[in-house]
Amino acid sequence: MKIREFRESDHRQVVSVVDGWGGRRMVDKLPQLFYRYIRQTSFVVEEDGAMIAFLVGFVGDAEEAYIHFVGVHPEHRNRGTGRRLYAAFFEEARQRGCRRVRCITSPVNEDSIAFHKRLGLRIVEGYREVGGVSVHPDYDGDGKDKVVFEKMC
Repeated sequence: MKIREFRESDHRQVVSVVDGWGGRRMVDKLPQLFYRYIRQTSFVVEEDGAMIAFLVGFVGDAEEAYIHFVGVHPEHRNRGTGRRLYAAFFEEARQRGCRRVRCITSPVNEDSIAFHKRLGLRIVEGYREVGGVSVHPDYDGDGKDKVVFEKMC
């Protein structure tokens, strides 16, 4: 398993698989500009030359970094792949002087919530609860609730 920085050429491959890996339409969340402008803080995991996972993240300011999107091929889940991606991103964030990393997920994505908790991220208290989980209503202005996570570097 090899972790490397994103390349601009990764765009076509990621958009060709991401909806199939997640089971719902997600390709819109990964515009091509990410592959050009935030490559140094975004990573791909390869095994035997094939992409099996990726993480898109960036440094927001001197204090905070953000994980925007993570995709792991279904056959490579529960093998530590996501954990390794997060570790690579946290190390990059620390090297860039960040003190905190944040990310979000949907309150219906119970697997994602459990994964983030196992990694030691805490839920940032929102304004209401959905299914016993604190959420931030209308997080992106699209009417959808999000669970916000945070971990200090």
